Amino acid sequence: MDSIVIRFSAPFTLESNYCYLTTKNFKSNFLSSIPRTKSFNFKLENKSKGQNGVVFDESAYEAERLSLDAKARQSMAETSKREVEMGTEDDPKAWKWVIRKRIWDLMETRNFSQNPRPVHHRIPNFVGAAVAAKNLGGLEEFQVAGCVKVNPDSPQKQVRFLTLSGGKKLLTPQPRLRTGFFSVLESSMLSPSTINEACTSVGVAKYGRPIGLDEKIKVDLIVIGSVAVDPKTGARLGKGEILTSKLDFPFFFLRKGSAFQGFAELEYGMLRYMGAIDDSTPVVTSVHDCQLVDDIPVEKLLIHDVPVDIICTPTQVIFTNTTIPKPQGIYWDKLSPEKLGQIRILRELKSRIERETGQKLPSGPSEKLPPTAQRKRR
Repeated sequence: MDSIVIRFSAPFTLESNYCYLTTKNFKSNFLSSIPRTKSFNFKLENKSKGQNGVVFDESAYEAERLSLDAKARQSMAETSKREVEMGTEDDPKAWKWVIRKRIWDLMETRNFSQNPRPVHHRIPNFVGAAVAAKNLGGLEEFQVAGCVKVNPDSPQKQVRFLTLSGGKKLLTPQPRLRTGFFSVLESSMLSPSTINEACTSVGVAKYGRPIGLDEKIKVDLIVIGSVAVDPKTGARLGKGEILTSKLDFPFFFLRKGSAFQGFAELEYGMLRYMGAIDDSTPVVTSVHDCQLVDDIPVEKLLIHDVPVDIICTPTQVIFTNTTIPKPQGIYWDKLSPEKLGQIRILRELKSRIERETGQKLPSGPSEKLPPTAQRKRR
């Protein structure tokens, strides 16, 4: 029997026989018990049992995810505006934002995008994503894979479904690595009725088994989201997300020439450390045809940028035969102490490597917030 947990924002008196209600009798019993002269606010929280019978608060998790998404998009918008205004001479990353904005604007203007919209500062959920996923599912690389790592973005939801429904192991990162590392899902953990839910961010947290750095796992295929990708070189641009500080302000005031490793790059680097992947592990992306570009300058890519081997669109499958070297791990000299402080699993990994090698790893330059960006007192 499903239940509803009710949290009231103001105290009041309620008869005890109405404190536990099923969803079926909630309206008739509870609402009729409220005196018409009283008014108060309340909200409903959906709670259910997740992996190993642990109660999982779906509403709270989704609310936090949406809040963090909104903050991240605001940070990216501010960063892109600042870097484009500075120009490529003062900021070597400005060209990336020019390409991203062109693609986002095009997809919105021509209605190539689906919800969530607008697609700006997201991995775009494009029209035909399910068809592109079907093309990806037809790849020999996918069919022979036992374990597939798939990003948690909306356009790759069908890829996650095909992975689980095909009896494969699904490896999905926790959104922004904020609650842990990766989660593993297997069809044996799920029923036919819960596979579709398990393909969502909430479902991954609810049904997935969290893993750590000591997990012995082999990933046979990596599926990654993109904003733009060059079919001739395999060069790829993500959404350009940056980490946010504990004060909810972005650490985007970087020194000239500094570099940031996005979450896809960090995830790739950690998997390399675990021995889960190597240079031969195929990297695939699924995008709309309009996201194919020819103006990503390979010479301006950074050492930690992840190229793609295969591109799947709703109309075609492209093998890039990329010659761009794949990252060999995490480049600690590109990570500032502030960025490192935001992701616990990264701190654990750095401490472990330092203990194992007996040597202190380098770190990137410190990033400080300007006085104008400090939180106002209330």
